[in-house]
Amino acid sequence: MFDVLIKNANLPDGLEGIDIAIKGGKIAEVAPGIEAEAGEVIDAGGRLVTPPFVDPHFHMDATLSLGLPRMNVSGTLLEGIALWGELRPTLAREALIERALRYCDLAVAQGLLAIRSHVDTSDPKLVTAEALIEVREKVAPYIDLQLVAFPQDGYYRAEGGVDALNRALDMGLDIVGGIPHFERTMADGAASVSALCRIAADRGMPVDMHCDETDDPMSRHIETLAAETVRFGLQGRVAGSHLTSMHSMDNYYVSKLIPLMAEAEINVIPNPLINIMLQGRHDTYPKRRGMTRVRELMEAGLNVSFGHDCVMDPWYSMGSGDMLEVGHMAIHVAQMAGIEDKRKIFDALTVNSAKTMGLEGYGIAKGCNADLVILQARDPQEALRLKANRLAVMRRGRVIARAAPRISELHLEGRPVMVDAAAYAPLRPGTH
Repeated sequence: MFDVLIKNANLPDGLEGIDIAIKGGKIAEVAPGIEAEAGEVIDAGGRLVTPPFVDPHFHMDATLSLGLPRMNVSGTLLEGIALWGELRPTLAREALIERALRYCDLAVAQGLLAIRSHVDTSDPKLVTAEALIEVREKVAPYIDLQLVAFPQDGYYRAEGGVDALNRALDMGLDIVGGIPHFERTMADGAASVSALCRIAADRGMPVDMHCDETDDPMSRHIETLAAETVRFGLQGRVAGSHLTSMHSMDNYYVSKLIPLMAEAEINVIPNPLINIMLQGRHDTYPKRRGMTRVRELMEAGLNVSFGHDCVMDPWYSMGSGDMLEVGHMAIHVAQMAGIEDKRKIFDALTVNSAKTMGLEGYGIAKGCNADLVILQARDPQEALRLKANRLAVMRRGRVIARAAPRISELHLEGRPVMVDAAAYAPLRPGTH
């Protein structure tokens, strides 16, 4: 007897009419037509069942702080950093924890059950690190939360930045971060990449750097990061986040750079929402899109995963914790509108991001953790188009969030009474 049996599910890989049996918090069987007793039977009704969404790039210490101490009037990255610098000394541990927990509640409702958050270590008091370590413990039953030691004001540029980052790692943060393009000089930026990769190698930790988040085509720290990754034997354990300077780089240089990144097995993390909001600010027209070269990086075999980055903070006044919104924007900005394109975009919100974070037991296969989301959509393409409602969110086989289907009631003569947006898709080939 199984604990839970999900019937008639569509899977992200295109399989339809699949049953998923769950026992002891694990997936026990995945096959069509499973006939067995179960404590609970859930009829997916031909809807998409997916592993949970994963956000490999977020700033939980700043989330929901919009308007503190004031609004970002220019809407630029640099004013956002300056605003955060004003707010940081006033942060109260309890308030920071409360905002982070509120965001985690929202994340669960959105089927987002794994998050990698950067934690600003530039304030030597390290209130942010203390608070998010506590949050990590509190949410562990329902969210996998990884914490990056992130020297927001620069590893070398910030007074005491070197010591503060090391102390944060000693406190229990999981990953070594950096921001080489924010150092005072290109040389300092390159030196910081080398120093931080050495720390990661010595401590046996992964690396995740904000890298080249700028329109400057000469910001090429990703090249140094790839080289240092190989030098220290960190292949597959290093992520380059943002990489927005690549949208302005010369094509010949990029034709050399991408193979170097592939050799180093760099995980690439664009952040579509905030990248297109903050980049190109100095352009009139033509105006650059701001997101890195997603299609080319995917075609080269690099693991590309998308991050949400910010929700209602000094850098981004919008956001809802919805990774489908992130993917929806990526489709438009990367101009990846084909069926296979959309499947790749969906993977960048799920399996690719799980690989970036090194999550164990992730997926829909026998032996995987029974962490699942039932969406009001038939397939990944429809889920992205509609930013589909999460009908049920499961953690280790237990439903931890539910939502009613999004259905409208019409009062029109001779027309349907109920409208489900998920039912308004084009007919598939071979149907009438």
